[in-house]
Amino acid sequence: MIDPLSQMIRLLRPSTMFSKGISGAGRWAVSYSEFGHPGFCAVLEGRCRLAVAGEPAITLEEGDFVLLPSTPAFTMSGFEPAPAKRIDPRKAMRSGEEVRHGRASGPPDVRLQGGYFLFGSPDAALIVSLLPRLIHIHGDSRLSALVHLFGQEASSERAGRDLVLERLVEVLLIEALRASQSGDAAPGLLRGLSDVRISEALRQMHEDPQKPWTIDELGREAGLSRSAFFDRFTRTVGLRPMEYLLAWRMALAKDLLRREDLPMDEVARRVGYGSASTFSTAFSRHVGQPPGKFARTSALQTA
Repeated sequence: MIDPLSQMIRLLRPSTMFSKGISGAGRWAVSYSEFGHPGFCAVLEGRCRLAVAGEPAITLEEGDFVLLPSTPAFTMSGFEPAPAKRIDPRKAMRSGEEVRHGRASGPPDVRLQGGYFLFGSPDAALIVSLLPRLIHIHGDSRLSALVHLFGQEASSERAGRDLVLERLVEVLLIEALRASQSGDAAPGLLRGLSDVRISEALRQMHEDPQKPWTIDELGREAGLSRSAFFDRFTRTVGLRPMEYLLAWRMALAKDLLRREDLPMDEVARRVGYGSASTFSTAFSRHVGQPPGKFARTSALQTA
């Protein structure tokens, strides 16, 4: 059976990871401006506070993992009041020794491994829009073990360190998204996957995108009436069912056009269109350029 979350991760193609050690002691606070790329923070020991713009401040403890899919502005600090030092993340994220905030000498109150990675897909914004702005995982034993493994690898100088860290961040991303699937999540894909009825409809759309789905058919897959399914899907995922299906088909089409040398009618068939012309019209309306031009431009960018 197709797993929508795994499909999303594969389409996002996380890559080019950067991370560095961060520690704080005494009075300290740092304020980061909005970054846009997905950022993460693993707490290796101690505690600190995190305040993400538009979200309530939270306490981070040893073993916690935070994922910010688009990294809005945020402030990180100790528990003693201190003026926040402003930091531009585009200039701050450079390789080097561990960054120390607050008191320079003595043991730190908190040690973190923070950083960011890039999504290789040009459709990342669509997928990220279906994720919560802040994902905070606390008390998850699997994720905690990965966090500690990440910290050990990050502090080592062993051969293959960068490759291992890149793979670990990908696993951390998957585990964080898994762990945050709940009915309490904001509307989006994770909340949809936590709903036993809606998740079945999502799986069907992902498993068979070429099928000419209707609201009635998707409702039957979910075991709901047409109106109940429409309302529940829209409330849970944040998009109407056909909007989600169209967005997913277009994301798949872009991936096929970038990565496969296929006739246009075959691309159209694989994403649920009866003819190349019908597909071309829908693609042009959704993407802003014809599929042929999109494929040529993508080929030039990757040449």
